[in-house]
Amino acid sequence: MEIQKKKESLGIRLWKNMKKNWILYVMIAPVAVYYIVFAYTPMYGILLAFKNYKVKLGILGSPWVGLDHFQRFFSAYNFKQLIGNTVGISVYSLIIGFPIPIVFALMLNYLTHHKLKKIVQMVSYAPYFISTVVICGMITIFMAPDTGILNVLRGFFGLESVNFLARPEWFKSIYVWTGVWQGMGWSSIIYISALAGVDYEMHEAAIVDGATKIQRMIHVDLPSIKPTILMLLILQMGSIMNVGFEKVYLLQNTLNKSAASVIATYVYEVGLINSDYGYSTAVGLFNSLINLALVVAANQLSKRFAGESLF
Repeated sequence: MEIQKKKESLGIRLWKNMKKNWILYVMIAPVAVYYIVFAYTPMYGILLAFKNYKVKLGILGSPWVGLDHFQRFFSAYNFKQLIGNTVGISVYSLIIGFPIPIVFALMLNYLTHHKLKKIVQMVSYAPYFISTVVICGMITIFMAPDTGILNVLRGFFGLESVNFLARPEWFKSIYVWTGVWQGMGWSSIIYISALAGVDYEMHEAAIVDGATKIQRMIHVDLPSIKPTILMLLILQMGSIMNVGFEKVYLLQNTLNKSAASVIATYVYEVGLINSDYGYSTAVGLFNSLINLALVVAANQLSKRFAGESLF
């Protein structure tokens, strides 16, 4: 009886709150509908990972195979290569791509020439709005063996022409550094906003004590924006296994495939090209579970050692 009364009182409070703040609920409704339709409803398809999917039988009518698809993936000849390439590119991107926007935001924050600051911001933001297809086309043109600007410069200094996109050892660096160029300006926006909220009295005190700009960055700015940095780091840890499919696929060729084969492209190949839907779903689910584990682990480590967490 007490539990029922508590449920009724909770329902009454919720109803009163909805009547009082109905405008807020109307505003959030489209977002809720979006996630229900495009994020939660498709989760029904996870069942494919445990079934031998037959189109005629449908998802529910197809026979169960348990963990067979996962065992097949773990024993695949290219399992280590896929995991190694995916983790390698992601960790490389994290190590290089995460701190650079922070450094860029700090440098912009100390730029006193207002017009120059606006120009630098505009130029750095612009590549983010170029589509992935166009970016990959530009990379292909710039790195062409004979006519690409990089090889033209190499020839100017007497160096031999190199087909960068045909060399597996160059693929990770090409992917990561072009990604930094494209996303650095956009990623720095949130840090610039956070730096705008730093108490200037702290800077004044540091200036009185004779601190240089670099010392102010290290001892004033970075500690002030530490919560923002940690939150974004935790979120990025959750996507460490999600290497962008479009860019990898567009830069991939038969010569660099040993370094360019990642889980995302493998799911595309076995799922859409080979129509092995159950197996591809299992591989994708495995990838998502690893990301979930990394988010939880990063959050707990941040909570324990830095006192900051998402949940």
